[in-house]
Parts: sequence; C-alpha cells; structure tokens
Amino acid sequence: MRSPITFDPAKHLPANYPNILAAWDRNPSAAPPLLSEPPQRRLGFYFERLYQVLLDDLLRWPILLKNQQIQSNGRTIGELDFVVHNRADNRIEHHEIAIKFYLGVPEPIGHTLWYGPNASDRLDIKTARLLEQQSRRTELPETLALLAESNITGPLTPRVFMPGYLFYPDVPQAITPHYVPDEHLRGRWMYVFDAKALNTSHWVVLNKPHWIGHWFQSEPPDAEHVLEALARVDTKAAPQLFAVMQENAQTGSWFETDRIFVVPGSWP
Repeated sequence: MRSPITFDPAKHLPANYPNILAAWDRNPSAAPPLLSEPPQRRLGFYFERLYQVLLDDLLRWPILLKNQQIQSNGRTIGELDFVVHNRADNRIEHHEIAIKFYLGVPEPIGHTLWYGPNASDRLDIKTARLLEQQSRRTELPETLALLAESNITGPLTPRVFMPGYLFYPDVPQAITPHYVPDEHLRGRWMYVFDAKALNTSHWVVLNKPHWIGHWFQSEPPDAEHVLEALARVDTKAAPQLFAVMQENAQTGSWFETDRIFVVPGSWP
C-alpha cells in the first residue's frame, strides 16, 4: 500500500539475494531451518515465518521482539508483530505485517468494495486498522513499559508491510483504491457458474500456503481434480483459488500465467 510508513524490503535486500535464494533451493540443508519446517496451513503464520527469514537471514537485522502480547490489567489489548533493529538506518522499528487477498465488487453508487474470500474481511477496513491502530501500538503506555522491560527505548519508527493480490471481475470494471500501488499483483474472480462454462483443463487448484508466490509444477494439470474442486465451490459455498497454467515447450514443466478465484453464486 502507499503510505509514508510502508516498508519496502526490496530497497534493503543485498545485491546478491537471487544467488542466495538459488543456493538455498539447490541445497535445502544450507537454507535457514525455518524453511525446512512443514508449512503452516494458516497463511498468516506461514507469512510471519517467511518474514522472519527475510529479516534474520537476508537483511541481517536483529529481531528484538516477535509476536509480543501487550497486557493491561491482566487482559491482552494487542500484539507487536516484530520489533527490529534496522541496521541500514540504525534505528529501532516496529513492523506490522499481513498478507491479504481481496476481490473487488463494484457497487451501484460508483465505488468498489474489496472483500476477502470469506467476505468477513475488507481492504478498506483492514488498511485503516493497520495504519491507525496496529502501527501505533508502541504509543500505548502499556507498550512503552513492555519495551522498557526489554531495554528498548523509543521512539520506535512504525512500518507496515501488506503484500498480496487484488482480484478483478471481468465486468463491470472495479476501481482500484488510491493507496494501492500501480504494480500490485493481480488476478481475476468469477462465479462458479461462469467457471463451469470454461475450458478448465489447464487449471490447477491452489490451496494454502501455496497462495504465496507463482506456481510451478512438472506434471500436467489434473482436469478431473479441478472439476471436483468447482463442484465443492457449488455444494459447500466455499471460494477456491485456481492457477491457470501453461506448458514450457522446452522443459515440459508448467508455469502459472494467471490466477482466478471462483466463488459461489451467493457470494459475497
């Protein structure tokens, strides 16, 4: 998102980071141990693990606190995702992070509401909460006392990082929020009755945590698996993410060219 406190990891990555990632891929035993653990199905937890690797093993920024609960009179009133030492600027920062996937629903009055797949989450509400509440938790007296116990003195610089995808309908046109960067990742969404009318033989089902990153596979797509997943969208009224695949003629492997959220007719 566009904001004065948005964190852009790309500005701090070492120049040789592609070589580092390639070396980890070739030799997983040399990669950070966190990457060898089974991925968590809860996407937010898995994303936090990847973010920890980014800070620890690529940026080499010390993590001073992680998932630190804030207590007031024995009650939890919030949590700090990460408190880190930004070595590039030599300052202590509070990072609040989230990875989100939203589907745009144009409204008759001319604006677009962006819903999460389960329709209980909305981009505008999440953005406001992240910028106006979560990122400002280090201003609370309870947080300042907590930081002092860890010998961390303020003020801390707030940073937010919320990558993800926006999924657009084919028609009518959805309006992108002004605070979303032009280069954001995009997909499409459609109702299940429209998806069933398409040739989906080159689609694959994407389940968490594989929503993160582009999908590659060596075997051809399983058309029957996709049809079964579309049927579940209908019967269980549960949205499902798919990747549209294309074969690499030289290697025979398959790579993602698009991604589509399919939703039940009652959505949102």
